Amino acid sequence: MSATPVPRQRAIIDRRKLASGIDSLVGEHGDKARPHVVGLLKDALDKGRAELAQRLEAKPSAGHENAGGFAFLIDQLIRVIHDHAVTHLYPSANRSQAERLAIMAVGGYGRAEMSPHSDVDIAFLVGGKKTAWCEQVVEAMLYLLWDLGLKVGHSTRTLDEAMRLSKTDLTIRTALLEGRYVWGDQELYDEGSRRYSSEVVRGNERNFVSEKLAERNARHKRMGDSRYVVEPNVKDGKGGLRDLHTLYWIGKFIHRVRTASELVDVGLFTQAEYRSFRRAENFLLAVRSHMHVLTGRAEDRLTFDLQRRIAERMNFAERPGKSAVERFMQYYFLQAKRVGSLTGVFLAHIDEQFEAKTARRGFFAGWKQKPRQLKGYRVFGGRIAAPSDDWFKKDPVRLIEIFQLAEAEELEIHPETMRQADRDSGLIDNAIREDKRANALFLDLLCGRNDPEMVLRWMNEAGVFGKFVPDFGKVNAQMQFDMYHHYTVDEHTIRAIGLLNKIEKGELADDHPRATRLIHKVGSRRTAYVAALLHDIAKGRGGDHSVLGAEVAEELCPRFGLSESETEMVAWLVLNHLLMSHVAQKRDLTDPKTIEDFVGQVQSQERLRHLAILTAVDIRAVGPGTWNSWKGQLLGELYDVSSERLRLGHMRHGREQKIAHKQAEVADMLDEKSALVEELAATMGDAYWIAEPTDIIALNLVHYAAAREQEHELSIHCEYYEARGATLVTVIAADHPGLFYRIAGGIHLAGGNIIDARIHTTRMGWALDNFLVQDPHGEPFAEAEQLERLKTSIADALANKVDLAPRLAQRPLAHSRARAFDVAPRVLFDNKASNKFTVIEVNARDRPALLNRLARALFESRLVIHSAHVTNYGERAADTFYITDLTGGKLEPGERMNRIEARLMEAASDATQDRLENA
Repeated sequence: MSATPVPRQRAIIDRRKLASGIDSLVGEHGDKARPHVVGLLKDALDKGRAELAQRLEAKPSAGHENAGGFAFLIDQLIRVIHDHAVTHLYPSANRSQAERLAIMAVGGYGRAEMSPHSDVDIAFLVGGKKTAWCEQVVEAMLYLLWDLGLKVGHSTRTLDEAMRLSKTDLTIRTALLEGRYVWGDQELYDEGSRRYSSEVVRGNERNFVSEKLAERNARHKRMGDSRYVVEPNVKDGKGGLRDLHTLYWIGKFIHRVRTASELVDVGLFTQAEYRSFRRAENFLLAVRSHMHVLTGRAEDRLTFDLQRRIAERMNFAERPGKSAVERFMQYYFLQAKRVGSLTGVFLAHIDEQFEAKTARRGFFAGWKQKPRQLKGYRVFGGRIAAPSDDWFKKDPVRLIEIFQLAEAEELEIHPETMRQADRDSGLIDNAIREDKRANALFLDLLCGRNDPEMVLRWMNEAGVFGKFVPDFGKVNAQMQFDMYHHYTVDEHTIRAIGLLNKIEKGELADDHPRATRLIHKVGSRRTAYVAALLHDIAKGRGGDHSVLGAEVAEELCPRFGLSESETEMVAWLVLNHLLMSHVAQKRDLTDPKTIEDFVGQVQSQERLRHLAILTAVDIRAVGPGTWNSWKGQLLGELYDVSSERLRLGHMRHGREQKIAHKQAEVADMLDEKSALVEELAATMGDAYWIAEPTDIIALNLVHYAAAREQEHELSIHCEYYEARGATLVTVIAADHPGLFYRIAGGIHLAGGNIIDARIHTTRMGWALDNFLVQDPHGEPFAEAEQLERLKTSIADALANKVDLAPRLAQRPLAHSRARAFDVAPRVLFDNKASNKFTVIEVNARDRPALLNRLARALFESRLVIHSAHVTNYGERAADTFYITDLTGGKLEPGERMNRIEARLMEAASDATQDRLENA
């Protein structure tokens, strides 16, 4: 966009020397010179690329210089190839007026912004008509470029064709807009440039802007409509290079600017904004060049594995609490955020310029809408604006006030005022941060009833949020280097606040019926919003972010104006914001000790209500698909049982009463088959009646009775279980050691992920195992053929028809890029979590074979699994087992526990995976 001088050009490619070499080869080999010419050109290209790669390594942040260097390399090759074609291959001494040819660089090549493996986009302009000579020269050039391994995008058009097509096709119009003369007939190129300005641009400015913005919005939607997606597309993602290009295209089309620096001259940017434009562009170009070098191809998605390597190449160092890759990505997102701010300012100016040019006609000529006043601000056209340039300097509290008014009155903030807020955000000092009015305004905005999410995002974009709450500024643009969190910490937090607002307005009642009821029962809604703001505030500091965050809450809440009891509640919620999801997803909710321990930590109904709400918005704000009906069911169960316990001070029913109550419920559900309850009550045993929900018991009893009546040695039933958002798989078989791990292996081979499992043995010696299964995308198996595949796979595994270990090892990882992360296996033993069982929790890299391998290791250690609970956090899985030894006792600390730990660590290790994969 603004050409950066390319230093030491001849070290990249020496055009005269190359042309002379070609002349010599043609003189020596005549018609047979082609392979020798291609070899010489290829050698020049390879040496040029190697020189530029070395320069990138030496100056890893020189994006403009590197991109310009590659464009220069291609320019020189094309010039040499053109001269070779018209001199040696198709010489024409007396060319007619029609035999004219100009070569124009378009696209990224036209902007002189090329990454190592970018496409080479060329437009060949010919005279009045396409002559045989022109076609021969173009064809010869293209074949030589293809022989060099370059990916060439090309078009050959007469000037008339180019003008006609660019009027109707936005892509062609954009390509010609940034066309750059490379070689050939300069007069023809200049004529095309003049005609483009007069025939295509004039009068079509507003239309072009509308089309470019529609194209940009569609692209953002396609790429994930946030600039804080943790694997961003550097070129096409929100806040990426294409957004900068769009600004340049619009400025160039409307104001005929030749370089981005001229956007300052026409008043679209200030000098400071232009510098930040160049800084963001330079960084993004550098990152993209590193991606191309590392992958050896045109790669634009900054994947996790590339992030770590580029952080190293660009010399980002580790700091306490933050890895090098997290610091690199934080800088990346700060640049993307800057691109967003520049876009808003730029488009507002364009809007104003169009409005100024559009004269009113007829009756309304000369009439202008008068802005209304709102607390000293100007309000017009649905926007609020500062009345003067020194408005915030006179009273910096207004930097908070304007955002609060925008939320309360449902107004947009005028981009010029956003620019002022950005510029003046440095006026927020400790005095403003401690100002009572400023804090009251901020709290009103945070707890706003219209759209606090949107306005807090604007406040963040303007840099005001981070200045007013410096602890929030520290997590600004901070990513977490894992596959579970989809957004940066600040974006996740703002989304959580938005979700809380939607829940309060009843907009998410279908997905969150419990939270929708509870938000109107809590004593202080301010507590809920401040807890959502602060729950992740201490991430990236080193240490436990929950503990550190609670300390931040104790400092900030009184400043915001919260009472002592509200402050205490927020601090407790931040400290324990992961407690409810941990218990619900990793513990057996039918074990009374689980509820007893949880209630012991929560201690009050008000805490429980707030924790349930915060847990729901926290999980959902992690990213698309992280909240599902299964998690909702687990959290709902935990809430209901704990609420009852807190209300009554004890469980409503004792063990015997609970069993009797369940049996009566199941009898009602079975209707005419209710006799099965009495027949099978003793066979199933008390533990079964306590552990399973009534709807599953009803299915199990019918299944078990039919299997026994038909004397089936193995009976498998699969059905879509809508209430849990999963597929219920029930296996009835003669009980024998190792049954569980074989069933798990069969389910995994069919492409299923087990999210919960309960293992029972009837008093008649039959195993009755219930599994909840989802596909790799967290969806249930519902199609008849999917259910049949599950059954067949389990039956084959139990009949030893397949060798499970190597087959499972060959299945791909649940997340193809999970290998980019270091996931060290960890094994925890807990004898306090249950009165009857030892709870073993294994954290390891998620893979299809994990549960099978861990279950086999437990079987080989002569342990009995009673239930299993599986949770996934992106690339990491946490598998929890409730186990006893063969005598029904707990596992005691000592040599045996150490051996079991070592066996589980080995089963979960990458080394075991590699060995089995290659077996």
